[in-house]
Amino acid sequence: MDTDTVKTSAKPTLHLLCGKIASGKSTLSAKLGLSPGTVIISEDRWLAALFTNEMYSISDYVQCSSRLRGAMKPHLVSLLKAGLSVVLDFPANTPSNREWMMSIIKESGANNRLHYLKVSDEVCKSRLRARNAEGAHDFAASDEQFEIITRYFSAPAADEGFDIIEYS
Repeated sequence: MDTDTVKTSAKPTLHLLCGKIASGKSTLSAKLGLSPGTVIISEDRWLAALFTNEMYSISDYVQCSSRLRGAMKPHLVSLLKAGLSVVLDFPANTPSNREWMMSIIKESGANNRLHYLKVSDEVCKSRLRARNAEGAHDFAASDEQFEIITRYFSAPAADEGFDIIEYS
């Protein structure tokens, strides 16, 4: 039997990333995405490609992100049902974001890993300033924007049903 036609019996995994801005989510997603049979879906890349000229404020981001999630969910479920693991480089930083992610897990039947990057505000801001100076990231955030967005951050709780892996 040709090995290309043998389907693996391992269930695919939806990898989720929780952490403040510049905590290392995209860096970790790149490492996780190196696993065979795994694709990375990056919110920042999709938002930059589709909505750059529509995002000037945090409320614009929230609206565009919501539109992107609506379009992405069926695609993500299809990838997982096809046996591919997915690194979802979207912030799992609020209970409502994580509810959306859990709905993908339930619909697809995939395993999950919620990678929680527990990094101090000071370290994140330092990384953010360095990242902004490099100019290589799709979006730059100011210290003020960091503070505003961080107000909405909520660490994942055990009762949300995720397999949480914490990084300090």
